[in-house]
Amino acid sequence: MKGTYLGEFEELLLLVILILAEEAYGVSIKEEIHRRTDRSISRGALHTSLTRLEKKGYITSDFGEATPVRGGRRKKYYTLTQEGKKVLEAVRNLRENLWKAVPNYKLGLQ
Repeated sequence: MKGTYLGEFEELLLLVILILAEEAYGVSIKEEIHRRTDRSISRGALHTSLTRLEKKGYITSDFGEATPVRGGRRKKYYTLTQEGKKVLEAVRNLRENLWKAVPNYKLGLQ
């Protein structure tokens, strides 16, 4: 996994974008994170991290159509790239291998 550092929050964002699929835009991502983790995040933190993930090549974004409900503004939708899927799989494999290496007694599972 050399050179593919992914922070915990970035990993969470990528997973939520996968869960939401075609409905992955700022507000829906924020709400899904809160619903699944009971973690509140600011819009600024969300957008900073989404921008960082896009610069790393893990996600892309496209604007949807303007809607009257949003005062004519468009939603910005996010999608994982192949590289984003690869890095998530690498993180998943790393975590699974590390958990498999933990002796049961360390978790009190004897």
